[in-house]
Amino acid sequence: MFNGILIRKDEAGYRATLEALDDGALGEGDVTVRVAYSTLNYKDGLAITGKGPVVRRFPMIPGIDMAGTVAHSTHPDYRPGDAVVLNGWGVGEAHPGGLAQRIRLKGDWLVPLPNAFTASQAMAIGTAGYTAMLCVLALERFGVTPDHGEILVTGANGGVGSVAVAVLAKLGYTVVASTGRPAEADYLKSLGAAEVVDRAQFSEPGRPLGKERWAGAVDTVGSHTLANVCATARYRGVVTACGLAQGMDLPATVAPFILRGVTLAGIDSVMCPRPERLVAWERLATDLDIRKLDLITREIGLGEVIDTAALLIQGQIRGRVVVDVNR
Repeated sequence: MFNGILIRKDEAGYRATLEALDDGALGEGDVTVRVAYSTLNYKDGLAITGKGPVVRRFPMIPGIDMAGTVAHSTHPDYRPGDAVVLNGWGVGEAHPGGLAQRIRLKGDWLVPLPNAFTASQAMAIGTAGYTAMLCVLALERFGVTPDHGEILVTGANGGVGSVAVAVLAKLGYTVVASTGRPAEADYLKSLGAAEVVDRAQFSEPGRPLGKERWAGAVDTVGSHTLANVCATARYRGVVTACGLAQGMDLPATVAPFILRGVTLAGIDSVMCPRPERLVAWERLATDLDIRKLDLITREIGLGEVIDTAALLIQGQIRGRVVVDVNR
């Protein structure tokens, strides 16, 4: 038996509970992992609260991230005792996830835990930090360098935004952080933001084109915010889109793309090929100041996950939430 969060949807309704589970709750796979830490991401919050159609089959153990130690393996790349990390691959949605003390899954979904990080630190980064690194890599791939100008990060107080600010600042970019919580300005500046702006200037319907400002952007919000970021990007600016906190819609025009040559780069962390994941984690090991993780992170136990998920969806959580699944 092991402890885990289980989501059910039946005649009694939609509900998430902390339960003692047996191996029948695990999915199929060739590697079984003893989970040390997991995280609470926005997607996990949607799954646990039922505020979004994340879970695709029931009952389901949520949790799109985990770090732990291999307990059993028939996969050629992993042996008992190996330290591993998981991000995405539909885990916590269609395959039992990481908010439990045990997980069974395909070894091809795993990556080795980088030597630079403990399991707790890896989950302080989690899918949010790994996604932020994918955004940075996309900016670099499209040729955006620090001398090109300011980089905007929307939803900067969240997990993706916080790590993006910290990584971009360490790489020498001038980072402008957008947030709806002005009281968090000191926090964002401690991560490396040069300026903090109110999200209100992006969140309402705007013009097809605005004054050019951003050489690049990391957008975690979507909807009007993403449209306005594209409309105010500089000539040949690059906007990476990885979130939908404001909405899935994109009420924009083609004007920024055909008049200014703006690039809108979609960032998918769920099905991202393994070689790119390895690069992202390698870069996080060198480009993220580990000392900043203490500023970004709070730790909770498995029993606090359900209540914290509701606060996360309400926008009341700053940075990253690490879950010690063994307390």
